[in-house]
Amino acid sequence: MTRRKFTSKFKTKVVLEALKERNTLAEIAQKYEIHPNQISQWKREFLDGADQVFEKGKTSKKTEAEKEKDKYLKTIGQLKMEVDFLKDALR
Repeated sequence: MTRRKFTSKFKTKVVLEALKERNTLAEIAQKYEIHPNQISQWKREFLDGADQVFEKGKTSKKTEAEKEKDKYLKTIGQLKMEVDFLKDALR
């Protein structure tokens, strides 16, 4: 028997349903064909990582170094376009 792999989207869906507490863990587990202990584990992991959602600059924000690198790459691209244009103009 092979292990099943679940997407993060699926796990989030199951955990949010469990957090609503409209159904028991057993009912949710039966609905999604997974063990109730698995739901409890995902729920614990979800709640443990919940505080990171509101941290500033840690997750999806670009670091200053990445912003500076992007700026330089944009400048290099612009300069390359100008050089290519001038080369074509001289022909």
